[in-house]
Amino acid sequence: MKKNKINVLFRHRSMEMGGVEKVILSILHNLDPEKFDITVCLNLNQGELRNEFPKHVKKVYFTEGREDFSKNPLIHKLQLVRRRLTLSRTLKNHKRSDRILGNKKFDIEIAPTYSAFSSVINSSNRESKKVGWFHSEINVFSLQPLVSDILKNFPEFDHMIYCSQKIKDLMHIHYPDLKYPKESVVINAIPIDEIKQKAEEKIESLPEGPIFVSVGRLHSRKGYHKLIDAHKRLIDEGFHHSIVVVGSGEEMKNLTDQIAKHNVQKTFILLGNRMNPYPYVKNADYFILPSESEAWPLVIAEALILQKPIIATNTGDVGVMIRDQETGYLINYETDEMYSAMKTFLTNPELISTIRKNLESIEDQFDNQKIFDTVEGILEDLYQKN
Repeated sequence: MKKNKINVLFRHRSMEMGGVEKVILSILHNLDPEKFDITVCLNLNQGELRNEFPKHVKKVYFTEGREDFSKNPLIHKLQLVRRRLTLSRTLKNHKRSDRILGNKKFDIEIAPTYSAFSSVINSSNRESKKVGWFHSEINVFSLQPLVSDILKNFPEFDHMIYCSQKIKDLMHIHYPDLKYPKESVVINAIPIDEIKQKAEEKIESLPEGPIFVSVGRLHSRKGYHKLIDAHKRLIDEGFHHSIVVVGSGEEMKNLTDQIAKHNVQKTFILLGNRMNPYPYVKNADYFILPSESEAWPLVIAEALILQKPIIATNTGDVGVMIRDQETGYLINYETDEMYSAMKTFLTNPELISTIRKNLESIEDQFDNQKIFDTVEGILEDLYQKN
């Protein structure tokens, strides 16, 4: 007699290019389709990765994404208003949202980031097991307006997955009296062969070297405003180099204005999003991550796989992923340290040679199958308790 599959629902806002979205896709591509019947529900059918789900995964959504909107500015604004009203009504009305989900009763509902916590916890399906995935340092200043809702939802989950040990430790340090569900630490999986293959794709010519590349959303906590200042200082001192940033976000205008103010438009380049960022990493000389906060950043793992000497702020589990001055260079979230580290990379070929040599065997530290087996084990265990 054929065993019933476990019905799993992932809820997420949209699929803009980002670390969490890549984690979602990695998990979806590797959960055994013979064991799991998977549905993804997006609030908005939006983002560069919205059509990247494996064929066996069903995608539903509450409303359209901006890619489907009119190019006419007036019609576009009207569509935004209509979308906002539609989404609000759907999120508040269980009958409406359940109908979009096919009135299916899922065994397990997963919130892959804190923005989906409330949707999962407040699901009309009271019988489903609830799983949260937490990727953020709870003490980061920019997160504080959301902390009360995060803490309210935390105890309601049946299982909480952290993407790094530090993220879990910070939760317990700052909120030791919170009632925690069962917990696991599961680091993000790295598609090593896919990264290497995609890195061979041809791209437009990059600026003259040496080139530092960074990949990330243009958000204030990503530290690109500090990186621009450090870059300007080096340029003024005669240290020729370029910085290329792959990514987009709400800080695009502010950063563009800052670049123009410093008159470094030719050497600090905001490329915007790219579906395949790996060739930019491969063809650069160095990788730099200037973030104020991270958890277990995929971009660091990807840069390691492509054997790029890395400068990175020592936040989250970055210090676990990188051995300082052996496989990379760790700094604090300060403009002066970004400046000093880049200057070191530009003037110390012996250090760069040592780092490159150590990166030759870096793949040994990644064990993807163990990660996927752990996630499957968590879901199967929860299903057995239904």
